[in-house]
Amino acid sequence: LKMSRLKFYLPLHILLATCLCHSIKAPTTSSQQNFKTGLFNFYHSLILADGKETTVHLLKDIPKRYYFVLEESRVLSPFTITVTPCDVPIEWSILVHKASASFSGKETQGDHNTQEVSKSQKAPSMVSTIFNYKGNSVETYMGMSSHAALYMLEFLSTERDTHITVYLTTDTTSGHLYPELPMDPRIDVVGIGHTTVTLTWKHSPSVLQHRESIQYCLLVNEKHNYKSLCAAETAIRSSGMKLPPTLALSLSPYLLEPQQVMILSNSELSIINKASSGEVRQICMGTKNTYTVPALSPSTQYYFDVFVVNLLTNASAAYTGTFARTLEEPAPKVMELKDGKVIQLVLDGKKQKFYSLQYQARHKKIQFTFQLCRGQVQVHITKNGKTVASENLSGLRYFSLKGKLLDTYLVQLRSTEESNSSVKVQVSPHFHKPLFPLLPESLKIKSFSKLRTCNSVTIAWLGTQEESKYCVYKRRIEEDQVWRELQSADRCSGPESRHKSEKVLCKYFYDLNPQRAVTTETIKGLDAGTLYLFDVYLFGPSGIPVRYHSKIVKTRKKC
Repeated sequence: LKMSRLKFYLPLHILLATCLCHSIKAPTTSSQQNFKTGLFNFYHSLILADGKETTVHLLKDIPKRYYFVLEESRVLSPFTITVTPCDVPIEWSILVHKASASFSGKETQGDHNTQEVSKSQKAPSMVSTIFNYKGNSVETYMGMSSHAALYMLEFLSTERDTHITVYLTTDTTSGHLYPELPMDPRIDVVGIGHTTVTLTWKHSPSVLQHRESIQYCLLVNEKHNYKSLCAAETAIRSSGMKLPPTLALSLSPYLLEPQQVMILSNSELSIINKASSGEVRQICMGTKNTYTVPALSPSTQYYFDVFVVNLLTNASAAYTGTFARTLEEPAPKVMELKDGKVIQLVLDGKKQKFYSLQYQARHKKIQFTFQLCRGQVQVHITKNGKTVASENLSGLRYFSLKGKLLDTYLVQLRSTEESNSSVKVQVSPHFHKPLFPLLPESLKIKSFSKLRTCNSVTIAWLGTQEESKYCVYKRRIEEDQVWRELQSADRCSGPESRHKSEKVLCKYFYDLNPQRAVTTETIKGLDAGTLYLFDVYLFGPSGIPVRYHSKIVKTRKKC
């Protein structure tokens, strides 16, 4: 402890004795009576450290007391006490007991000898409450003292168990534990978009003086503003998440919980905490005092809090929080679907927005057909505003729906991955000839390892109960092209996109027994130890092909 003006030995006992002797004369308000009771039990109270932030845990309805003692000084000396509630509002007060002259070490002159003043001559002691507060804001009390005095701090939580931090300092000349806020600590909203909000705030004087050890951190959430960083951390923990170290973030690696996502880019550290109550986003951006928050949801109210953080002490100060509502998303352009017409859509994966198609039924029974060409696509279908189907597409998918004449169907499609996706869509009366051919149970191509040679491979695939045309294509590829070929394959493209030299053969076959509708083909004339990509296309009555899943096979190197 700093001992410049703090004494905890003889002066403390003198002050306590003074208080006990004058307990009858002291004022009898409830707070002062609590104070005297605390003095009787001072051995159960705690000394408040000077120059250090102290965490205090409070149990509901049980007061907790701390004390410190200032000795007499020839000049007025300042001291400050800062209390930060970390959850619910609390009550706290400062009481002071100033010692009488005879018990504070003062001397009187009589017959040129130093004498102790008798009890009958004592000046009355003074017990008074100099400050009290109730709430959850960060409060700082600044006091001046030249008398020897004992100070008692009493804290009480009436809502639930909680914790607070308390900082006492008698040395106001050696810098600040907490970063300083500017004269105007408000956060200004300077720009609002559909998915972004741009904020700016005035620089902290601490940033201008100690740029290397100070940084700004921004907290974004959809519930309310937080008056301190410890209050924000407590709220996030109470939602079921374990928080990483304080947002004074040293940028050193640490393990994140499963509900957290950490993003580090352009010297900015973002931590996204996902909980049932919503998303809490934390961004630390160094000493920049303007920031555009990205990836917000349209037409949503967000609360923004900026904290200036001392990286050396983990202490922080909060700007006055603000809030803003993002703009409503513009109504999507709706494309009309016509009976029997096939359209192909390319869906932007980065924007993750829905593409809308509308259809007004001219028959009671209709069928929507979707062919996934590339990527991953989610489809959502409503009829007169009510959801009738919603799922992620895979391959070829039919939705047969029944309703009334002039029912309005709305189809919404979006890519569920960051890369672009593509899908073909058709709607037609249920009794019309189907657009796509009858499909087998599986569109996989199988290869037989034991039948591989240095210049041939044997593949097989399933057929159907109706006679259809199948065409086989091959292409030689390199080892480093395998992943790209499989990921970028357009499953909607037909043989017209292939070079003529890649065509191997076309054949017709079927079997009324689906268990026996299997065909094999041995492709010869290949090079030894070489990778080949094989594709099979199925053509139905309409002439629109369906592509089987590509198969990569490597011929034997030695035979």
